[in-house]
Amino acid sequence: MHLHRIWLTDFRSYPSLDVELPVGLTAVLGPNGCGKSNLLEGVGYLAMLRSFRGAPAEALVGVGSQRAVTRGELFVDGRTHLVEAEISRSGRNRVLLDRQRLSRRRDLVSVVRCTVFAPDDLELVKGSPSGRRGLLDDVLVAMHPRYDAVRVDWERSLRQRNALLRQLHGRADDAALVTLDVWDHKCADAGDELVRLRSELTARMSPFVVEAYQDVAGEQLEVGLAYVSTWRRRDDDDGGGLLAALVESRSSDVRRGVTLVGPHRDELELTLRRLPARTHASQGEQRSLALALRLATHRLLAEIHGTPPLLLLDDVFSELDPGRSAALLRSLPEGQTLLSSAVGLPDGVDADLVLQVHPGGVDVMR
Repeated sequence: MHLHRIWLTDFRSYPSLDVELPVGLTAVLGPNGCGKSNLLEGVGYLAMLRSFRGAPAEALVGVGSQRAVTRGELFVDGRTHLVEAEISRSGRNRVLLDRQRLSRRRDLVSVVRCTVFAPDDLELVKGSPSGRRGLLDDVLVAMHPRYDAVRVDWERSLRQRNALLRQLHGRADDAALVTLDVWDHKCADAGDELVRLRSELTARMSPFVVEAYQDVAGEQLEVGLAYVSTWRRRDDDDGGGLLAALVESRSSDVRRGVTLVGPHRDELELTLRRLPARTHASQGEQRSLALALRLATHRLLAEIHGTPPLLLLDDVFSELDPGRSAALLRSLPEGQTLLSSAVGLPDGVDADLVLQVHPGGVDVMR
């Protein structure tokens, strides 16, 4: 997979940009605030259909414009593909794959996959469980598009069950309770499958994370990953699964008007030296673990698909000491990389293309 060309129109700070990218390393350099991350964000949107910085869609549209466009030409297994995303300030966004309307995000996976390292990755360790669950779900979809259907089924069933719980308002309604039985079964079918996939992925990722942590930190610590569902009975895998937990929790759910058990409350537990990394690891250890998580998923996907995803390194070296910067670069599989930096390239790194970003635009330095 090779992103050959990227066009941006009214995307963030770019009224217009058209640049061809090499197979190897592209360095996006310039002072802070000039638009380096915006460029990488436009590239990442083609794969993720969202901002990797967590920005709402309207924030991606340039000042004074009503829509932004990011387009990418990719070479995949000898074929050329065109991905076009139109982002509206108000209204629905539109995505085309080879000039045909894209109806499902998972249809993009066979064309473009992307791994992003960003300064905010520290939140994978320090932040709420939702970020870690999101990491697992993103990797599942990147592993195989069909897994996205499981996540979509779970989220749809959960929304419907929560909507019905809100209608009950803490009171018993026989007709509504019968409908609740239906959504209990739908939630259980999708939820049990999602938990199974997440648990299997956690086990598969664990040795990759252990190895990656040693690579980036330069020391061997006991690193642990565990997928934790507090609603699951540890001693009985056939104890009814999520359906039994939903039935048991029903009175509380009706009283609160929300589903209190399920995959949306699960946790990917990260430990160092058998202690919770979120509360007991040092800042340096937490950052190394966050890097190891990203690097592990990148290596895992490279192994599964036979080629690494497109790699975006967004200003990560400003947050790392020279040792960790060098270790990270040594540990990356070969492949196409876009690296942004306000402090220049780390020692010993040669770029195939340098894009010098300044407030007036981008200069291509070969």
